[in-house]
Amino acid sequence: MAEFVNVVALGGLDEIGLNSTVFETQNDMILVDAGLMFPEEDMLGVDIVIPDFSYIYENKDKLRALILTHAHEDHVGAIPYLLQNINVPIYGTKLTLGLVKAKLKEFKITNVQFVEIEPSRKFQIGDFELEPIRTTHSIVDGVGFAITTDVGVIIHTGDFKIDQTPVDGKPFDMLKFSEYGSKGVKLLLSDSTNATVKGFTGSEKEIKRGFLDIFSSAKGRILVVTFASNIHRIQQVVNTAIETNRKVCITGKSMVQNATIARQLGYLSIPDNVLVCEDEIAKFSDKELIIVTTGSQGEPMSGLSRIALGEHKNIKIKPTDTVVISAKAIPGNERAILKVINTLSRKGAKVFYEGNSNVHVSGHASQEELKLMINMVRPQYFMPIHGEYMMRRQHASIAEELGIPSRNIFTIDNGDVLTLTKDNAKMEQKIRTGRVFVDGKGVGDVEDVVIRDRIKLSTDGFVVVIVTVSNTTGELLSDPEIITKGLLYEEKSQKLLHEATMMVKNLINQSGVDLKTDAYEIKKKIRKAMNKFLHKKLMRNPMVLPIIMEI
Repeated sequence: MAEFVNVVALGGLDEIGLNSTVFETQNDMILVDAGLMFPEEDMLGVDIVIPDFSYIYENKDKLRALILTHAHEDHVGAIPYLLQNINVPIYGTKLTLGLVKAKLKEFKITNVQFVEIEPSRKFQIGDFELEPIRTTHSIVDGVGFAITTDVGVIIHTGDFKIDQTPVDGKPFDMLKFSEYGSKGVKLLLSDSTNATVKGFTGSEKEIKRGFLDIFSSAKGRILVVTFASNIHRIQQVVNTAIETNRKVCITGKSMVQNATIARQLGYLSIPDNVLVCEDEIAKFSDKELIIVTTGSQGEPMSGLSRIALGEHKNIKIKPTDTVVISAKAIPGNERAILKVINTLSRKGAKVFYEGNSNVHVSGHASQEELKLMINMVRPQYFMPIHGEYMMRRQHASIAEELGIPSRNIFTIDNGDVLTLTKDNAKMEQKIRTGRVFVDGKGVGDVEDVVIRDRIKLSTDGFVVVIVTVSNTTGELLSDPEIITKGLLYEEKSQKLLHEATMMVKNLINQSGVDLKTDAYEIKKKIRKAMNKFLHKKLMRNPMVLPIIMEI
């Protein structure tokens, strides 16, 4: 019998992304989701960010399964990196596993055990009995979980909104959540992404009206840009295309891959006479075409960015084109998106986006739906998850308004361990967690100090001071050579560089240091003197790299 259950987030409690939560007894451990985060503006050169999975690796003998709520990157994007160090069965719904399998194929990861799950069908993993509960979100086949343990029932909502008119006709399962609420729930972990947004989140079907208005009045081609994972949004485009007698071309690697998988698994319906290949678009008039692609966040290598810049092989922007950006800007991406919109507008295209038209609804529950969730589940303890601190703090306030005592609400940080027993819940431990940077093929080799160096280089530039000495006598063989990058234009700064050269030469001659045996000491002196010199002359603080060469 499990005497306790530890609940600890490896990520997702101080950011949008990195969602990954551990549930642990003395015998067994399961991990719900393994998500990534896209780099923030100051993470120069970093491709993606993943959670620190050290705690998982340290307890790999207890890990029984990776359980997935849905297939968004912020919930599954770190799986390939996790599996490079550990082998674990993966549980998920049909579409979720289909998209994850495609991702792992790209990483050449094989021999993974996949277990397909279905809403309302329970399964047992060690000390945990899990029941997937159907939810609605901006991707198909999402679920939350009721996790039954010896200390009580834990509900993990995953990402959700309460959509009673979803595109696929499979609504949010309010009844199942309510059933667990009536029996008694120990702890509720609930999505906080839209906790600061009042009212209800609109249904996905509302997008259809916006699409129909735009598609009906467009004089030429229509380009629809959305997330490749938003299968319902793609279905809405297809349905509206059929009503307005247009063909649909799907382009962009991830968009084509996800649409193909969704069609094969029965989650996306596109009649063969409506779908056309990219190579065939020249056969149709502009009035007949809708092109669906990626790039809603202004990503440099996405389909939309390449089209906007004229770098796409088959698609060039025309003044008669209409572009529909059907997605919300992820915080930090606003400038990149505006740049793409400006480029499209300069070429004459008419651009519709969330700010000027009804072409997007969120996939996350707003305040009234969050209240419904809490009232349906009626938990003893509450833990807001998935969001920045202000979002989770607002969610905690909502829970308190609904009667949950503040002492039973845990607005905690990544790595804090919430321990549940039959009698209480307390937080007394903390595990190692954090962010791991992925840069090219390197995973974790870019530390915070490296990022700080990159920031300094990007803002202040650098100076290389090359000192050439004799490998026999240790004497200075020539004047030091100074090379700068990102500091000044050398051809117009010869006087300053000569002055700096003489300063370094005099420093060496007066130091009395043996350049062969005390290289470290003279480098330190050069660095300090050059920093002082450049700050006095230019009020700048570049990175200074002294190099001593023996010949």
